[in-house]
Amino acid sequence: MLVYAGIDEAGYGPMLGPLCIGAATFILPDADPADGAPDLWSLLSEAVCRKVSDKKKRIAINDSKVLKGASGSKAHPCRHLERGVVSFLGGLEHAVPASDLGLFERVGVGLPEEPWYAGEQIPLPLDGTLEARRISASVLNRVLQKTGIQLGHIACETIHPHQINAAANRHERKSALNLAGALRLADGVRRRHPDTHPRVVIDRQGGRQSYREQLALAWPNATVRILGETPRISRYRLEFAEGPITISFEAESESANLPAALASMTAKLVRELHMMRLNRFFGVRVPELKPTAGYVQDGRRFMQDVDPVCRELSLNENELVRCV
Repeated sequence: MLVYAGIDEAGYGPMLGPLCIGAATFILPDADPADGAPDLWSLLSEAVCRKVSDKKKRIAINDSKVLKGASGSKAHPCRHLERGVVSFLGGLEHAVPASDLGLFERVGVGLPEEPWYAGEQIPLPLDGTLEARRISASVLNRVLQKTGIQLGHIACETIHPHQINAAANRHERKSALNLAGALRLADGVRRRHPDTHPRVVIDRQGGRQSYREQLALAWPNATVRILGETPRISRYRLEFAEGPITISFEAESESANLPAALASMTAKLVRELHMMRLNRFFGVRVPELKPTAGYVQDGRRFMQDVDPVCRELSLNENELVRCV
């Protein structure tokens, strides 16, 4: 049996909105872990593909940066992200989430109490119909059953500006928060499958090549063995009393590992839904306010535009704007 998981983040660089870290796990009962990572795009090709322009209308699974559309397009820019994540969630529990709150609950995300995240739920799907999502989920589920592949779980962590700012005040790097979140998700995979040897692929954290020290600090009761450290892949085997886990940090992991691509899509969709709520909150208070994706240059413009609202409502900008 092979437990094969991917972990990736979205929203590392913006000044507004959360940093989100997604995880997706697949179980291949007949696979040998010694054979390496299988090509799930090929194994699930009757239901999934890499490109959005697919004549068979299969579900596109790829790096979120590839699938997210332009903000000025007629169709919703997150439609392909949402279709992929919602369809897989539907295949996992045989019911597709019909709102952002439903999706958040399914991936383990809770909305913080900040007022800009409050308000009515955002209906899903963002583009198309619930029936179309149910059909996609049904097709995916049939292919999973046919191949014997199981979808273990999809999860996401959110790290909000006030948490990033608090860490900065403690002289902790944002990269450390990101890595800690990824390792928590990896530990969740390990704990869900204690009697197996999970293989977890994590998108490489910047230019870092060595992770042994961080792994040893995260799991002091485990023995960490370096399997290889190259400019592209750093791989480690950790021995626990319950059993081993292999963790690989890979550059551009989403291009070679479908679980990492699905994790990337999950993280990006969760972030975008948070930003939709933030833009909605300020948009009803500032006439003709241009929405923001939260990146630094446009984020500064946005904060200037909403400054009167922040002052009027005594909003805490330390909870809204990242200092790093």
